[in-house]
Amino acid sequence: MTDKEIIVPLLPLRGLLVYPTMVLHLDVGRDKSVQALEKAMVEDHLIFLTTQQDVSLDEPGEEDLFTMGTLTKVKQMLKLPNGTIRVLVEGLNRAEVIEFYDYETHYGAKIKIYEDSDEKKDAEHQALMRTLLDYFEQYIKMSKKITGETFSSTADIEEPGRLADIIASHLPLKLKEKQEVLETIDMKERLSRVIEIINNEKEVLFLEKKIGQRVKRSMERTQKEYYLREQMKAIQKELGDKEGKTGEIEVLNEKIEEADMPEHIKETALKELDRYEKVPSSSAESSVIRNYIEWLISLPWTKATKDDLNIHKAEKILNRDHHGLEKVKERVLEYLAVQQLTNSLKGPILCLVGPPGVGKTSLAKSIASSLNRNFVRISLGGVRDESEIRGHRRTYVGAMPGRIIQGMKKAGTINPVFLLDEVDKMSNDFRGDPSAAMLEVLDPEQNHNFSDHYIEETYNLSKVMFVATANNLGSIPGPLRDRMEIISIAGYTEIEKLHIAKDHLLPRQLENHGLLKTQLQIREEALTKIIRYYTREAGVRSLERQLASICRKTAKIIVSGDKKRVVISEKNVEEFLGKTMFHYGQAEVENQVGVANGLAYTSVGGDTLQIEVSLSPGKGKLILTGKLGDVMKESAQAAFSYVRSKTEKLQIDADFHEKYDIHIHVPEGAVPKDGPSAGITIATALISALTNRPIRKEVGMTGEITLRGRVLPIGGLKEKSLAAHRAGLTKIIIPQNNEKDIDDIPESVRKALTFVPVSHVDEVLEHALVGVNE
Repeated sequence: MTDKEIIVPLLPLRGLLVYPTMVLHLDVGRDKSVQALEKAMVEDHLIFLTTQQDVSLDEPGEEDLFTMGTLTKVKQMLKLPNGTIRVLVEGLNRAEVIEFYDYETHYGAKIKIYEDSDEKKDAEHQALMRTLLDYFEQYIKMSKKITGETFSSTADIEEPGRLADIIASHLPLKLKEKQEVLETIDMKERLSRVIEIINNEKEVLFLEKKIGQRVKRSMERTQKEYYLREQMKAIQKELGDKEGKTGEIEVLNEKIEEADMPEHIKETALKELDRYEKVPSSSAESSVIRNYIEWLISLPWTKATKDDLNIHKAEKILNRDHHGLEKVKERVLEYLAVQQLTNSLKGPILCLVGPPGVGKTSLAKSIASSLNRNFVRISLGGVRDESEIRGHRRTYVGAMPGRIIQGMKKAGTINPVFLLDEVDKMSNDFRGDPSAAMLEVLDPEQNHNFSDHYIEETYNLSKVMFVATANNLGSIPGPLRDRMEIISIAGYTEIEKLHIAKDHLLPRQLENHGLLKTQLQIREEALTKIIRYYTREAGVRSLERQLASICRKTAKIIVSGDKKRVVISEKNVEEFLGKTMFHYGQAEVENQVGVANGLAYTSVGGDTLQIEVSLSPGKGKLILTGKLGDVMKESAQAAFSYVRSKTEKLQIDADFHEKYDIHIHVPEGAVPKDGPSAGITIATALISALTNRPIRKEVGMTGEITLRGRVLPIGGLKEKSLAAHRAGLTKIIIPQNNEKDIDDIPESVRKALTFVPVSHVDEVLEHALVGVNE
């Protein structure tokens, strides 16, 4: 072996190693590597190739390179279109770096060259070479990744060192192991090292083959099971029995375990699951059982949300969502306070009674938000069947649980805020009385064991906070009304409507119509005009519709490019909404004979009701028109009888009932009217017509009359006062016994109206007729 030292350009390799006698192509792209190649081509075509220890480095230093590499000869160099250079190199000898040079343009190195000895091979060499070839042949047969031609060409090699290098280059070794072979100078040691490596590789291949066979057997077993299952399904399908039920039953069983049911409910569910497994799929009962199990699984049995009992936060949410409604807010905050102290208060049942559009439903949502509870709503309007509440027996086709259980499934927790909307709209027929079924739902002493006909098992409703809404309290049956805490929402004053329009309705409509605040501005005086002249209601729905109409017209103006910004003032409201629909101010332009302003309480809030009386020659007929109910007809009869008994005191002709036909009319004859509060209004209008004395136009009145002229109390004073205020009346005559209800009326309305409590018709006449006190 002769060793010599030379200085040659150095080319670092990434992830690649070249053995002596190997010929292969390299792609070179780094600047210093390209310069090193060009340097080699200019000189003697020799270049030293060594491998980087870290392949991620772009500019390796001396310490980043293996010191042992291969001296190669550049056979060919070709520049590729992408800028890289493809070179063909041939490995010559092993070489070791003695001194490393880092030039500005390229790397270089002083290297020591090691040449394999060409001495005659002894018997040990021969034995090692035969063993290596034998192992290599076995490896090829096991791996099947190396062709037989490779072995044939390798078997002809006579040089021991070259044989070791060639075989090492064909093995799938790690870079570190290949470098070890390269650094082994002695040929015997090199042959032994490669034999050791190839023996390890054989063992790895044997283990891989063993694992592969095991996986194959497992796959064959799985395929066999799959095949048998498919056969079983086919057999079951032919028999019409249990088609595809096995997996389905497993899934249902898992769901039952995860549903966290009470123990007795779980037993029922598992029992039904066992029945379901035994019943043929073709049977109608199969789907009935399946649906029942699904309902048991989907119902919340124990899952609950944690109440947020922060009173200040709840008050902030209620005030944010609703303007006014102080009594309702106070009741909710009281509930929170008691809950915080006791942590065991049963769910209260609130009933919000008021006309449409006053915010009953949205108030229930705010209650849920303030408590951090889930919210669910069911509408009871038009419900006639008891099964709608209690559910159907499972024996019926299409049976399903009642609306209460359906609502609980939708809520997903056992303690939601549950809104029973329009509870006054329920009715009954031959199928039962749903309001009677609601008694159990709303009774705190019973609803912890609520029984639904479909579920059959008892369900706990005691943690639910029920909120009911109704337009008319009189339509709710007495026993059901007794279960609930009634909170009356009369309606909004003009000032409250103005705040609601600015803070809630207008921002919502701007968002719904895609408008920005800068594109549409409605001034306060314009909103007031809309409230006064385009709406006359207890709630704010008509007001919101008018604002929506303005938003639509504004959107059209902006899209068409006529204007970029619209401002609605008091002067241009009519351009957007047309002529005014109502007159605001005096209910009548002047004092009139026989025309009195009554006050009525309807399902949509309070309203003013004009009652007209006219006399015509006749024989004493009493004619009542205006589609009056029985109660108002009786009030008219009572007023007529009272006037006849007081002719002398009232200075009326004693036999007027024989000379005149009396016609009492309430305008808007197509609208049904009834109620026990029109007695003094009819009497006043009748006396005005008989005495020819006008009734003051600014006076409204409400109260029932007896045959002796006493004035009886009425209901709905707050609603009637709001209606009088909207109509522009300034004085209201009310029964003496209703004086206590004045405190419930909003302060702004109390200041605008004068309330005159009376106990007898004589007092009514003093304040109502022109000239009595003058």
